[in-house]
Amino acid sequence: MIIVTGATGALNGATTDHLLASLPAEDLAVVTRDPAKARHLAERGVGVRRGNYADPASLPAAFDGADQLLLVSSNDPFADAVVSHRAAIAAAVDVGVGRILYTSHQGAAANSPFAPARDHAATEETLARCGLPWTSLRNGFYAHSLGWLAGPWRSTGVIRIPADGPVSWTAREDAAEAAAAIILSDGAYDGPVTITAPEAPTFADVAESASTLVGRAVGVEVVDSEQWVGEQVAAGAPEPQVRFSLGMYEAAAGGFFAGVDRLLTDLLGRAPRTARDALVA
Repeated sequence: MIIVTGATGALNGATTDHLLASLPAEDLAVVTRDPAKARHLAERGVGVRRGNYADPASLPAAFDGADQLLLVSSNDPFADAVVSHRAAIAAAVDVGVGRILYTSHQGAAANSPFAPARDHAATEETLARCGLPWTSLRNGFYAHSLGWLAGPWRSTGVIRIPADGPVSWTAREDAAEAAAAIILSDGAYDGPVTITAPEAPTFADVAESASTLVGRAVGVEVVDSEQWVGEQVAAGAPEPQVRFSLGMYEAAAGGFFAGVDRLLTDLLGRAPRTARDALVA
């Protein structure tokens, strides 16, 4: 039995669809906070179970019988994600899950300026100590994020940012397909695996791609970080959210998102989508 959390979301929802293309529905179950949102999967014959990281008592029954359990990372930037993840891992240990797979991040590191990367690193430490086989899917930074991280460049002609550095912009759709392939490999991948697009362009490189798309020059302007924060707040963005985003740019400048790996290409059997594809989209 393969059990997937977060299957009503974009990432693990797409992974579930890929699994259903290769497996009978009765071999799958999904865990969701609101089973009504998974009605479309129940109608296809997938088992639907209620479970919530914030309600640890709900998790053992939700995870029971899993040969492989795909845990989605918390997407609340202001929640204590590590506590939530540890509760899920503890429940998996309690019921003897065969393998835990966890949606991590390529830049997972305890010293990263980007808060989720520190959460991922702490979660991977918990996985390494839990006593179960585990796989950490270190996905590249999701390329659709360029839609807001690059700012309103189409109207301004400028990507205005507080720091620049290489980022292995990776399509979430490709990461989802790769996760399904790894699950279907039945344990062929152990520990951390890096799932990224084959290139890591800087925002300056992204601006060059943007220029060719719109047929006019798009530049990059790197401004003082506090100035950038002040501008974003003045435009109406909450300061905690702005500083959360600042950590991403600072991590990019520090090289935390620079690494690339050909594993994604091998798993897909084709070239992954690129940052330019994300700009087109």
